[in-house]
Amino acid sequence: MSAATTRSRTPDRLCAEAVDLARAAAEEAAAPGVVGEHAGLVSEGDRVVTHFFECKELGYRGWRWAVTVARASRAKFVTLDEVVLLPGPDALLAPEWVPWSERLRPGDMGPGDLLPTDAEDLRLEPGYSGEDEPPPASPVSEEMAELVEAEDAEVTGGTPANLHVVPSRGTIASVAEELGMRRARVLSRYGLHIAADRWEEAYGAKTPMAQAAPAACVSCGFLQPIGGSLGQAFGVCANEFSPADGRVVSLAYGCGGHSEAAVMPKPPVPPPPVIDETRVDPFPLRPSADSGSVSLLPDEDTAELGHS
Repeated sequence: MSAATTRSRTPDRLCAEAVDLARAAAEEAAAPGVVGEHAGLVSEGDRVVTHFFECKELGYRGWRWAVTVARASRAKFVTLDEVVLLPGPDALLAPEWVPWSERLRPGDMGPGDLLPTDAEDLRLEPGYSGEDEPPPASPVSEEMAELVEAEDAEVTGGTPANLHVVPSRGTIASVAEELGMRRARVLSRYGLHIAADRWEEAYGAKTPMAQAAPAACVSCGFLQPIGGSLGQAFGVCANEFSPADGRVVSLAYGCGGHSEAAVMPKPPVPPPPVIDETRVDPFPLRPSADSGSVSLLPDEDTAELGHS
């Protein structure tokens, strides 16, 4: 260990004693009454010392005013270097800054918000822009002429400068626009995969709702098919009572609102009571004599039975 390193770890005596100078500098930089007690010092190098003072500013819990003083070689006077507010070991700090593109979450966009897409976004790839389309007045071969006639397309003669309106029927651009392909960028294979994984996780076969469903969405009448390659595995739910109404669901997803689910049987309804009003049923006011368990018989009849 060099002598310079040893000297830098030992605070300079005059700089260490300049507490009043450091406090006055901190109070001048801060608002009145926010500089607290002296909280120690640290040696920054040869004849360079930083004094720390507690900060009483609201919202800055654990922060400290750091005042650095220095002394020139062989000088007897201490001079002020800088005054800053620094966080201490237990300071209350704001969360680490994250770029907006990483902070954004699904559902954060509101009306009027704009979400610019990166030019190198891996989810997208160049689509058909029409730049390679042949000019309207390009030479047409005999085979192409027959195809144009069969497809009921338009072929105009002359140079493009003599054309008043660019023909639209039968052109590659018109067909691409009709198929929804005339876009600057389209989904890449990576974009298709991450979209499929996201939809499968939200409304897929492994969700608790699908595990308890009576059948899959592929056989449900409320499933609306979608086009493209994703239509082979996904569709849109159109059941207003389903938890996935209006959502893209996997064909293996399912819920209790399946169109072919078992219909609950109706409770049995008892028949209405039948009242016969054509006859009268007599009801005696007193019970008859022979209604009891022992019949009333004469004495001679009871003697034969051995009764006394």
